[in-house]
Amino acid sequence: MISYSCSRLTKLPPYTISTPKLCPKLCPKRFCEKPFTITNVLKIADSLNLSSTDLHSLFSSSKPTILVSEKLGDAGLDLLRSFADLDCSYNLSPDDLCSKISSCDALIVRSGTKVTRQVFEAAKGRLKVVGRAGVGIDNVDLQAATEFGCLVVNAPTANTIAAAEHGIALLAAMARNISQADASMKAGKWQRNKYVGVSMVGKTLAIMGFGKVGSEVARRAKGLGMHVVAHDPYAPADRARAIGVELLSFDEAVSTADFISLHMPLTPATSKVFNDATFAKMKTGVRIINVARGGVIDEDALLRALDSGIVAQAALDVFSEEPPKDSKLVHHENVTATPHLGASTKEAQEGVAVEIAEAVVGALQGELSATAVNAPMVPPQVLSELAPYVALAEKLGRLAVQLVSGGSGIKSVKVVYRSGRDPDDLDTRLLRAMITKGIIEPISDSVSINLVNANFIAKQKGLGISEERVPGNSSLQPVDSIQVRISNVVSKFQSALSENGEISVEGRVKYGKPHLSHVGSFEVDVSLEGNLILCRQVDQPGMIGRVGGILGENNVNVSFMSVGRTVRRKKAIMAIGVDEEPDKETLNKIGHVPAVEEFVFLNL
Repeated sequence: MISYSCSRLTKLPPYTISTPKLCPKLCPKRFCEKPFTITNVLKIADSLNLSSTDLHSLFSSSKPTILVSEKLGDAGLDLLRSFADLDCSYNLSPDDLCSKISSCDALIVRSGTKVTRQVFEAAKGRLKVVGRAGVGIDNVDLQAATEFGCLVVNAPTANTIAAAEHGIALLAAMARNISQADASMKAGKWQRNKYVGVSMVGKTLAIMGFGKVGSEVARRAKGLGMHVVAHDPYAPADRARAIGVELLSFDEAVSTADFISLHMPLTPATSKVFNDATFAKMKTGVRIINVARGGVIDEDALLRALDSGIVAQAALDVFSEEPPKDSKLVHHENVTATPHLGASTKEAQEGVAVEIAEAVVGALQGELSATAVNAPMVPPQVLSELAPYVALAEKLGRLAVQLVSGGSGIKSVKVVYRSGRDPDDLDTRLLRAMITKGIIEPISDSVSINLVNANFIAKQKGLGISEERVPGNSSLQPVDSIQVRISNVVSKFQSALSENGEISVEGRVKYGKPHLSHVGSFEVDVSLEGNLILCRQVDQPGMIGRVGGILGENNVNVSFMSVGRTVRRKKAIMAIGVDEEPDKETLNKIGHVPAVEEFVFLNL
């Protein structure tokens, strides 16, 4: 496969590859009107006779543009300004947001901005990252973000303690009638008998949603002497046991609790899950705290439960509509209400700002994010360990698909991981996504294929990818090797076929770099960088010099060369890494060497 590429792009900032900004004075109008792709950029460069230095100077002067649509802490803004052109535009209408977004590479929001499908459509492929300064992402259309290849990241850790502390503050304030007594005092009254509270010690607190915030609330409630139970279908039992919390079913938790604290996300499954039927299952006189999402409670049903006495009190920090308008719930005498203050401490605000700024900047620089919401979620420690294998996975996918003869429909791909570790300890989601990206990108007509939308587009195209883990030799590294097999296709390089007729390539990480170790049944050892020429030849003296001489005569620099063979003096594969892309004439000369039986050029 010979495709239009150029090594001049290798040193450009990552974000300019997908959204280059060329100077209008230098670029003909016909180019400025086209969507910028790598191919278009190279054509522009060639038409203007730009050198590598010209290209790098042209691109490095431009910065990505980041739109911040809601207030963010100064520390985060300072970090963003050091990297990008920053546009802080608050209180944008939906139309204003859609109007601005087409000139932005990233968008940072809190909970107030709705990032809808219309926003992603209006971005026209330029928007690469949406950062949610906080935990919940129900105001972002994740399906649309994924389809358009836009990464969504959040800041899940910085405000955890603040939200947990606010939950405990509401718990205590509600139990002792703090807000009502304070209002009474300020009205000139002294009503000690009216505001008799209830004790928390010995009472059962049910935590609905045992994630980061729920876990921290549980720790603090245990310190208050409360008996803590929890419901969360995804919570690890060992983590609950470590804190001293009993995991129960939904109905068991709500029916046994004296206090119920909500910490669940708002999803179609949890929307208005606290309704008339749920309240009917509770103890009479139960008390409810919500610092999660307002939409998980049917507010009309809660109002009825308060009036009937099933719910004695409620402490609410979040509401279905924010700010709530003419809400009878807010004005109910047995409700303590705060204006979404869960993350509102100085420390949390600065922490969230820095955390989301770092995530957005890292994503624009091409780094993998441990806080990605619509990409494979990988813990930071696993992410760090797998980092060297990420490039290998994508390169193998890209190499394998280029070995498929034109017109062959790819429907089935198998990935085999060889590892000395327990298979349950090997998290391959990230590697699978990168292999998928490598396979799809060279053959897809989509504007942008990336880690975010690769799996989505694969499903659209009917591409099935299966995985297998086999025992390896080393337990010191997560993966010994990765093998990619494509079945039921025609290969343009017959030597890449295995005994069962599959295109098969295998690689490993060597000295921290991706290396190709097998092509079909032939063993090789070449670095997967730049461009690669594979030749099957008669195993005889002088072949390396002959082919290398042709490349040298045509000013193509060889970066490495490896020869693999199955039987001495029979057949061999020569793998040659080249810095430049040889022209067709040079490649034809290699093909006409009598001992060369087949060859293929691959762009990696």
